[in-house]
Amino acid sequence: MLAVVNSIMSLPGASSATTTNALAAPATGSTASSPFADLIGDAVGQVNQLEKQAHAAVTGLMTGSGVDVHQAMIATQKANMAFELTLAVHNKAVQAYQSVMGMQF
Repeated sequence: MLAVVNSIMSLPGASSATTTNALAAPATGSTASSPFADLIGDAVGQVNQLEKQAHAAVTGLMTGSGVDVHQAMIATQKANMAFELTLAVHNKAVQAYQSVMGMQF
């Protein structure tokens, strides 16, 4: 998820001295989609992967297959934080869209 935050911070207008520019090098094998669409798609994919890991950890804990309680809690909190960040980005994007649509030209 840190890679997603660094990618967002690398957009023009965002300020951070330690971020990498993820938009400079497009993904290999990518079709003619925009870098922003790739960024969002990758972010959703990472959130989905964290959700799957959390589910596997909780299932492993419940079945007694060697998963510790703290490992399951860390996995679920990582997934929760990633989802909350994704939801916040979604809400800001919708808010920005609504404010642009409300402008009078």
